[in-house]
Amino acid sequence: MNPSSTTSYYRATAAPYAAWTPLQGSTHARVAVIGGGFAGLNTALGLAERGVRDVVLLEREQVGFGASGRNGGFVFAGYSLGEQALLDQLGETRAQALFKLTTEAVGRIRQRIADYAIACDTVDEGVIWANWFRDPAVLRERQQLLAEHYGVQWEWLPETELRARIRSERYHDGLYERDALHLHPLNYAIGLAAAAAGQGVRIHEDSGVRSLTREGLQWRLRTAHGELLADQVVLACGGYLAGLQKPIDRAILPIATYVMVTEPLGDRLDECLHTRAAIYDSRFAFDYYRALPDTRLLWGGRISVLNRSPRGVQRLLTRDLLRVFPQLKGVRIDHAWSGLMSYARHQMPQIGGDGNGLWWAQAFGGHGLAPTCAAGELLAAAIAEGDDRWKQFADYGLGSTHRPFGYLAAQASYWWQQSRDCLKTRLEG
Repeated sequence: MNPSSTTSYYRATAAPYAAWTPLQGSTHARVAVIGGGFAGLNTALGLAERGVRDVVLLEREQVGFGASGRNGGFVFAGYSLGEQALLDQLGETRAQALFKLTTEAVGRIRQRIADYAIACDTVDEGVIWANWFRDPAVLRERQQLLAEHYGVQWEWLPETELRARIRSERYHDGLYERDALHLHPLNYAIGLAAAAAGQGVRIHEDSGVRSLTREGLQWRLRTAHGELLADQVVLACGGYLAGLQKPIDRAILPIATYVMVTEPLGDRLDECLHTRAAIYDSRFAFDYYRALPDTRLLWGGRISVLNRSPRGVQRLLTRDLLRVFPQLKGVRIDHAWSGLMSYARHQMPQIGGDGNGLWWAQAFGGHGLAPTCAAGELLAAAIAEGDDRWKQFADYGLGSTHRPFGYLAAQASYWWQQSRDCLKTRLEG
């Protein structure tokens, strides 16, 4: 790998498309969406599907530039906040309603890929949650919780069956979530943009919004080469802060995560995996990985306040990879990168509006594809139809993360949880 390269595997294999031209001159829109990641794209497409034609989406870089085009590509239900905590905080009825939004979103993602013929290397073969530890209690408890309170059935994989699928002695038992898939997230984002444009959404790349001001009953947005008057505005910038509304920016921590992709493994891939499911493990600081169509292995993990260089990412993640698959010693890493995700202190998405035509969707916390789809649907329904289901997220508001001290607290919490995982691993021998 060229350690100075910042090109991700996704960017290197992205579907070619004619770049969307920057915003020029003065124009008007019923809705302006700021941010060309999954939250913004799903909102814009959801509006167009509801017949709202006068929609403009502004992206500072390129569509899918941020976390949407850099993540592991897992599509499954739920939130960063665990199912038990959601139940404890909201009670059964409200927790079930929020969780159902994400199970419906998984189905909607499948349907949109089919309806709009989005070529994004979809593998609809589920996800495996592999137990790093010998004690099966955490798996049994989660399996029972999902079945009893959320109506979701995950299949038990005993150790012998798990190791037949994942050729590693590192794991003990697992759970198989069938209603999940994985895909090329950047190509999915590019496909969503094409679908939205096909429905009349005007998309402008290289169009960072420099100011956002309220003027009477409208909002004025200014970019380097143009300006836009909009009746309503959606801020969907994730971890790449727009610097336009301080209370919204202050409500999240931009946190880095790391991903790398090996060289094509050919038959060596069979030494590691006999499954097309994506995989993550039961630690707080878990690894996640999946086989790619060209026999490469995509490997991700760790969270940090540091956005490391490709060489640094490669060094850390290769060490993690070899703990699970020592048979890959000497493997070449062709791509390594990091990216920023948005986290809230309460570990739930922040989806809301101020009553004056300003909306936001952020803080998807590394669990993004299904929740961003759900968020887009909620905001599109609110703007187009006056639907108030977005208020289900009212308990998870814009509380300040108190940067820069919030970074220190987040990193300390991660290290503490990581040390607990390490201690438990050592005690098990």
